[in-house]
Amino acid sequence: MNQPWLLLTLVGADRPGIVAHVTRVLFGVGAELGETAMMRLGNQFAIMMMVRGAGNPEEVAGLLESTRADFGLKLHVDEIDAALHQHREPDVSVTVHSADRSGIVADVTAALLEAGMNILDLRSDVGGSTDKPIYIMQIDGESSQGIEPIEQCVARFADQGLTVRVTPLETMRG
Repeated sequence: MNQPWLLLTLVGADRPGIVAHVTRVLFGVGAELGETAMMRLGNQFAIMMMVRGAGNPEEVAGLLESTRADFGLKLHVDEIDAALHQHREPDVSVTVHSADRSGIVADVTAALLEAGMNILDLRSDVGGSTDKPIYIMQIDGESSQGIEPIEQCVARFADQGLTVRVTPLETMRG
C-alpha cells in the first residue's frame, strides 16, 4: 500500500546548502519526492515539497531535525490528500504594476475571483527605490468565464493608478 503524501514546509534565512541537505536526508531513507516549489523571498528561503515513503509527519520531522537545527529553519510537516500528475495549466496571465501601496493584492485578487478566475500561481516583488517603490505582481490562473470578464473587472484599477495587463495563454498539449 502506498504511503500518504506529506507536505513539507521549511523556511529560514537563505544559505547555500539547504536544498542539498534536505534532499540528501530524504534520498537516504528512500523517500519519493513529488512536486516542489523552492524560492528566495527577501533574504529568506522557502521550500514546499510533497514527500512520501519517509514515514509519518513526526518521523519525517525527526529525520530532518539535524538539518533544521543546523540551518536555523522552521519546519512543518502535514499529511495531505494529494496525487501526482494533477497539474493544471493556466489559460490567463494578469500583470500588475503600480506605485506600492497597501491593499493591492487583496483588491486585485478579489476582483479576479469576482470575474471567475482561479489563481494557480502568484508572484510579486517590490522594485524601484525606497523613495519610489514600485509593486509588480504576476498572476497565472484559469478563467472559468473567459477573458472578457477579467478585462472588465480589472479595468477599474486604471483610476487607482494601477497598470493591469490581461494576456490569454495558449497551452500546447501533445
